[in-house]
Amino acid sequence: MTRSRPLLVATDVDGTLLGTDDLIPAANRAVVADLVADGATFVLATGRPPRWLDQVVDQLPVAPLAVCANGAVIMDTDTGEFLSTRLLEPDTLAAIDEVLRRRLPHSGIAAERLGTDAADADFVASPDYEHAWIHPAHLEVGHAEVLSAPVLKLLARVPGVPSADMVAALRGEVDHLADVTYSTTDGLIEFAARGVTKASGLTEIAAATAASTALPSAVPVTVAFGDMPNDLEMLRWADHGVAMGNAIPSVHAAADEITLSNDEAGLAHVLRRWWV
Repeated sequence: MTRSRPLLVATDVDGTLLGTDDLIPAANRAVVADLVADGATFVLATGRPPRWLDQVVDQLPVAPLAVCANGAVIMDTDTGEFLSTRLLEPDTLAAIDEVLRRRLPHSGIAAERLGTDAADADFVASPDYEHAWIHPAHLEVGHAEVLSAPVLKLLARVPGVPSADMVAALRGEVDHLADVTYSTTDGLIEFAARGVTKASGLTEIAAATAASTALPSAVPVTVAFGDMPNDLEMLRWADHGVAMGNAIPSVHAAADEITLSNDEAGLAHVLRRWWV
């Protein structure tokens, strides 16, 4: 590839790569095709579990590596193989749940479990869990059953309470147990194993990508795009972190650059700087 261009481009999916219609704008598809043809590495970095990626990958000109479930899984979307996993264990889940019972007593819980491949993961939820989006498919189980097996991520939901307020209610109580973040403002927070973020997953991928190639100091080796708090670590990790125009204020504040919105193909707007 041309050495005056970044080696790795990572992007969030919802609110970033996708438009609000859940489709990838044509301009984004075109620039992804160009950067991959040029030898750069393109990575999806998403809070979505592996089983929710087919409808995204099917729109792309390449089946890329993906950092899924906020860093808990690195997956080859071409083969469906899980290359790396980091799980929350039942004892930690129980400890988190104890804090939730005290600090957010009206929260319902759900868990994304790890299947044998991208199509086999299970989503289990307690009877009082309400989805934050229209996606009713889940297995309803008892509260204790949600906590009984290792999971990619634990979710807590309190309809009508801003996600940021939920995080604030737990501040100082779960930091030693897990990483907590959110990808929607609508009363839903997510827990991953401690130290697991999109940035931790990308670090694994980038190590091989950047190890043997030096770029001019003015050229970012890594560029990342995002819009929500679960993107913050990734944007700070990247040499050049880009917030979407539709991102929330805390993401704008953390970014090196603010681009156009997801519906305006803000990702392509930035990447065409290097892939004209």
